[in-house]
Amino acid sequence: MTHSPDTGSWWDQRYRECSDRWELGSPAPPLQLFFSEHAQAPKPPAQVLVPGCGRGHEAAFLAALGFAVVGLDFSAEAIAEALRLHGEQPARLRWLQADLLDGGALEAAGLGPASCDGVLEHTCYCAIDPHLRPAYRQSVARLIKAQGWLLGLFWCHGRPGGPPYGSDADQLVADFTAAGFSKELWFPATNSAPGPDNQPRDHEWVGLWRRVAH
Repeated sequence: MTHSPDTGSWWDQRYRECSDRWELGSPAPPLQLFFSEHAQAPKPPAQVLVPGCGRGHEAAFLAALGFAVVGLDFSAEAIAEALRLHGEQPARLRWLQADLLDGGALEAAGLGPASCDGVLEHTCYCAIDPHLRPAYRQSVARLIKAQGWLLGLFWCHGRPGGPPYGSDADQLVADFTAAGFSKELWFPATNSAPGPDNQPRDHEWVGLWRRVAH
């Protein structure tokens, strides 16, 4: 059986080999800075989903700030690593192995329509094939309450292939607007961590959107 980047088994192998290549060992610096310093940063209490959570650094970071967080990934290896590194906390931090694009599985786990106050995006949007991005936008729009928020760190590079797949900054805004989001902030990150082989992790953008009325 051939596995592709759109399957959990492909990512399981990446995590077993530690070859996912964007592991930082901590939350992304632009997101840490945003929550600590920006006046428009979301505040707890709130129910937050972190899709494609990987080893769970951002999810654990949000839980420490006082949010109730679900870290979601379709890789069993990623979820096992997140649990090993960060544990779980009743009503504060839990991990779920499921596919963001599988609405039935999400509902079975308590993530039905308008069940989240917010979604934190980092390295999920760039990890999925671009043809799946409309389904991603539809899924997060369904999960977020009216006037809830989507905060993301997006990699808007123009290099071919992937993952990580690139994005166009202007097109990304247009796509999320069409999916039912109102842009509040959109700006280039200024303190991105170095990438693989200590190369600059350039073209990262921070975006904050509000979900318009359903």
